[in-house]
Amino acid sequence: MSRSILERRLVDVSERLKRLRAELAVIDEQAAFLEEEADDARLRAMVAETPLVDAEARDARRHADAIGHHRETLVQSIAALGQEQDKLLDRMAAELSAS
Repeated sequence: MSRSILERRLVDVSERLKRLRAELAVIDEQAAFLEEEADDARLRAMVAETPLVDAEARDARRHADAIGHHRETLVQSIAALGQEQDKLLDRMAAELSAS
């Protein structure tokens, strides 16, 4: 693979990593908020013992779980891109040392 292609791929992976890490920071804030909301709703449901409040608590838990799943997907994507970046850097270093 030519050096220019390696460099372009490396830049692309780096930009994607930056975007995903920024998104992860936002998701972390949202997840913390939704977890707190789900915990509050659960407590309200325990005290109120009404079907409406129980439904609200289940909804809040579903939202918190959904964003938790999305967060895990992001973390896996970031890890995969990090590995791809490492491989590209290794290839670039190997080509430089071979020159």
